Amino acid sequence: MKRRKNSLRARALLALTVIAASLAIALTTPVRLGLDLRGGTQITLETRSTATTEADREATDRTMEVLRGRIDALGVAEPNLVRSGDHRILVELPGVQDPKKAADVLGRTAQLTVHPVLGTAETPDDNTGPGRAKEQTLPDESGQPLRLKAAALTGQDVKGADARFDQQSGAGWHVTIDFTGDGRDAWADVTARAACHPAGDPQRRVAIVLDDKIISSPQVDPSVGCGTGIPGGTTQITGSFDDAEARELALLISGGALPVPVETVEQRTVGATLGDSAIEAAAWAAVIGTTLTALFIIAVYRLMGLLATAALLCYGLVSYAALAALGATLTLPGLAGFVLAIGMAVDANVLVFERAREEYAARSRPSPRSALTAGFRGALSAIADSNITTLVAAGLLFALASGPVRGFGVTLGIGVLASMISALVITRVLAEYAAGRPAVRRRPRLTGVADTGRVRDGLLRRNPFLMRRPRRWLAVSGALLVMAVSGVLVRGLDLGIDFTGGRLIEYSTTKAVDADRAREALTEAGFPRAVVQSSGDTALTVRTQNLTNTEAATVTDTIGGLGGETKMVRDELIGPSLGDELRRNAVIALALALGAQLLYLAIRFRWRFATAAVGALVHDVVILVGVFAWLGKPIDGVFLAALLTVIGYSVNDSVVLFDRIRELLARDRTTPLSRLTNQAILQTLPRTVNTGMGAAIILTALAVLADDTLTDFALALLIGLAVGTYSSVFTAAPLTLSLNPPAGRRQREAR
Repeated sequence: MKRRKNSLRARALLALTVIAASLAIALTTPVRLGLDLRGGTQITLETRSTATTEADREATDRTMEVLRGRIDALGVAEPNLVRSGDHRILVELPGVQDPKKAADVLGRTAQLTVHPVLGTAETPDDNTGPGRAKEQTLPDESGQPLRLKAAALTGQDVKGADARFDQQSGAGWHVTIDFTGDGRDAWADVTARAACHPAGDPQRRVAIVLDDKIISSPQVDPSVGCGTGIPGGTTQITGSFDDAEARELALLISGGALPVPVETVEQRTVGATLGDSAIEAAAWAAVIGTTLTALFIIAVYRLMGLLATAALLCYGLVSYAALAALGATLTLPGLAGFVLAIGMAVDANVLVFERAREEYAARSRPSPRSALTAGFRGALSAIADSNITTLVAAGLLFALASGPVRGFGVTLGIGVLASMISALVITRVLAEYAAGRPAVRRRPRLTGVADTGRVRDGLLRRNPFLMRRPRRWLAVSGALLVMAVSGVLVRGLDLGIDFTGGRLIEYSTTKAVDADRAREALTEAGFPRAVVQSSGDTALTVRTQNLTNTEAATVTDTIGGLGGETKMVRDELIGPSLGDELRRNAVIALALALGAQLLYLAIRFRWRFATAAVGALVHDVVILVGVFAWLGKPIDGVFLAALLTVIGYSVNDSVVLFDRIRELLARDRTTPLSRLTNQAILQTLPRTVNTGMGAAIILTALAVLADDTLTDFALALLIGLAVGTYSSVFTAAPLTLSLNPPAGRRQREAR
């Protein structure tokens, strides 16, 4: 008794410490919202280099420094630059709604060079003959081709640049360039040589070239003498600049030249209003789903259900605090993962309470407190195994996914760990303390663990022998697989731009736009392969192959001509190379997920159990993909997140079932395995039903209240929930029996 009290006090102290620390973090440290929730532009740039790996890393580091200078000049609040691997840089620009401007400023190499002019050329190709190997021919501002000598200065000789407006002389906007020490001498030498030619002679001009384009080719002022040049290390670029052109040019020059060319491989822009509506929808889904789930748990488990609901609130606090403390970014799929984890957190509580009901019914002089203690002890193995398998899926999402989907993996992993703390520490402290109160001891049925429940009572009355003919269930599963594969063969897979590359732009219009009419207009505008989908009367989504920013502007103008005032609320661009990589990573993630589950289950259980569980997982994956094929739903990164979550959730059911079979085998080595398996199914089915109901309530709320993307995500999880529940009982269990040796050998191998 003393040991029990000390243990309860220690757990209570731990629970209070976790809650107090979480509350302190939640009140002082805000969670960082992803751009899909607060609005802005995210660009993934890839450096192009054929150098060694070490040189690639150095070039990427130098590129990041140049980009940081350019972003600072843009004046973006709270920008974020992160290197991803040796070649990629992730740039987040909160509040930037013009992806074209952002991409142009960040992605241009800005290779500034200064060339002496050798004269004019008859054609732009007049660049041959002896001694001209180092010459270059480019058109000047008026289109006249100029022959240029090799560059005398580069962007590395430039210290900085600034756009200025000269009101006194009326020269208008110009760009002032300051040179470094070496650049000062080189500039003086170039202008000194040019000044030796008479006014009007092309060779008195100096060409300033940016990215192989002459942006200015002024003559050296007549006041500059031959052999003297322009001293002081400062000069002005003049031309017909307006304020925007002058500022952009100064920004590019002062930002410095990128050491290697870069390419935009991914670009996502989300309007702030879309992020606000997504947060509101997810928040309502969390509130409504949690409320309904809490009511369901309270109705089933009474006082223990009420205490579990309180623990769920603490779970939400702990999860939020963990996100804030780790500095993790909460994305839209991550917000959905946070909501989903609420439903999954119910699972551990249900496992404990159902086990406590069994312990209460099996004892001759039971008490709710002793039954709960035994329930926590007996459910620990199943809780640990099921949560570890979900953590495997979350880890794979974090390692192999990108962007918002990666954020979902982080949120899911944090949610799983927080749910274990909630169930095994907080719920246990509350439950054992409440069950020990005299008023509760006198009314054991108030606890919710003193009766077996309607589901279990119904099963005990009927006692169906579900595993009498296991191969019949396998035949049903085979038929479902045939239907799913038929969907893939007949309808094909609608791979999203995450896996194929391309551009997806979502518009909000003031007038209703018919999707067919918009498709015809885009065809006439030169985009015959554009896929147009309407969502409501004033929401339109256009998906095409890769578009330049100019072509995207044409698409926007075309939609605007039909829908009146048109606003872009979302813009996603995935390069073909990144699409190939994401598709390859998706296949790797699935293979690793199945392999990791097989390895873990083989270690924890027998290899036959592991093989049967993985076979059931393959069954679930194929059916979910097939259903989405029949429905014409996109297979994209968010679907991959749902698929890996289904794998983790599905294996939970199998683990709980196999854990019970293993326990029964240890106690009884004479009863046929089919009977023991059937007994395990009937004993764990109440947990499966109650957990499934809790998760289904949350997912239904998410599907109804969330936007289109999360609706598909919730739909995939609902389908996976139903199929996973079925397969754990009617696919994994029959497969185990089919793989098991005859009774005689089974008795000799039992352990």
